[in-house]
Amino acid sequence: MVIGVLSLEFFLPACRSLKDKRRIILRFKDRVRGRFNVALAEVDFQDIWQRSRIAVVTLNSDRKVVDQMLRRIQEEAETGLEGEVVNSEICYL
Repeated sequence: MVIGVLSLEFFLPACRSLKDKRRIILRFKDRVRGRFNVALAEVDFQDIWQRSRIAVVTLNSDRKVVDQMLRRIQEEAETGLEGEVVNSEICYL
């Protein structure tokens, strides 16, 4: 069994408050959960209104499936978010 973890760090320049940030992050999390069978959580920068770090976790018996899914989520973050992906990292357990 392979567990894949995708860490995404975002810069959200349009956010003017924590409320704006949470609205954008919630929309992203709902969209990803709706398209992929993954778990997501904001794991860092919860109280900083223009930054966020999201962890995405999935598992499968085939590493190739895990890798493809996490790469598609990474592409979704780079194209479908009101902000910039500053850093992304994939690791396997």
